[in-house]
Amino acid sequence: MEGAEAVAAVTVGNPDAPAYDLVVVRTRIPRWLRIKDGDRPVLRTLAPGAVDQVELRGTALRWGRHPLGPAAARAAACDGLLISRPGIAYTQDVKVYPVTEPFDADEAMPRAAGLVGGHRSRRPGEGGELAGVRVFQPGDRLRRIDWRVSLRARQLHVAATLSDRDAEVVLLLDVLAETGGSGGIGGTASVLDTTVRAAAAIAEHYLHRGDRVSMLEYGTSARRLRPATGRRQYLTVLEWLLDVEARPSPYEPYDQVFGPHLLSSDALVVVFTPLVDGRSAEMLARLARAGRFVLAVDTLPEGVTPPRRSDLTEVAHRLWRLERDNTIGQLREHGVPVVRWAGAGSLDLVLRDVARMASAPKGALR
Repeated sequence: MEGAEAVAAVTVGNPDAPAYDLVVVRTRIPRWLRIKDGDRPVLRTLAPGAVDQVELRGTALRWGRHPLGPAAARAAACDGLLISRPGIAYTQDVKVYPVTEPFDADEAMPRAAGLVGGHRSRRPGEGGELAGVRVFQPGDRLRRIDWRVSLRARQLHVAATLSDRDAEVVLLLDVLAETGGSGGIGGTASVLDTTVRAAAAIAEHYLHRGDRVSMLEYGTSARRLRPATGRRQYLTVLEWLLDVEARPSPYEPYDQVFGPHLLSSDALVVVFTPLVDGRSAEMLARLARAGRFVLAVDTLPEGVTPPRRSDLTEVAHRLWRLERDNTIGQLREHGVPVVRWAGAGSLDLVLRDVARMASAPKGALR
């Protein structure tokens, strides 16, 4: 986990008869692992048949798979008369999971479609939400009988309830561009930092409530994680997020791999995008026109500016900002709410509007 302690060890041994007067061990340390004196060589002495460990202890600064190593060791014996060839240990990946920012959404899902779950639906069934009182029918449970109404009406009546159902949440990550500098857990956050940490927090929240969560990448690779529930799916999501990487490419993203025809019509699609590439806005508009419940989370860092190349850089950046604001306004006109990620409760108002739109009557042509 980001900010947690990272511990590794390099094991060296002496299988020879003479003692090693000096063993020099050095390891290549990745950028996002802060290990004290990790870039300096470590000296050891080894008796015949002895084994020793060089412990590397530090702090993990950023999520991802960080290659630790290779580690090299070289020994000298017989007062320097004998010097061994370097022994090389292979590189090992250190998994650092993203820290989950606090997130809690109190609003109901736009449309619950599963058989069981924690969301109130509009369908009658076994649940905790009272829907009214109706006449007793064969198959009704006796504990549902409302005796007050039954005595008044001189006919058995039961309390009708709405079923509690689960929902599917699709987390779509826009990886067409990476903007902003990453400073690790205690520094500034880039687009991918905000995207990965927010996606991990939202996935943890909905999986804890029993909903199905799936992951998608909008980019040239179009990776996909199938929907599932439970603790195992959360661990799979964390592993899946470790391989998120921005891959700029002039080629069109493989959006047809996870187009609207493959997304459930009842799913809530949360899109994490900086809205830097024009193709991202087109993708959001396609999903909205297909009738999907889309929520766009703006992941562009505040105050990010391009490197100064000429006197016109600032003017060009201001014009681009105005054009981006116009794009956000057009998306909202198409029914795609765009909200900046701000941790816990930042999506409540938007989810409330999406749920209200889902429950509104829709017109049909005859």
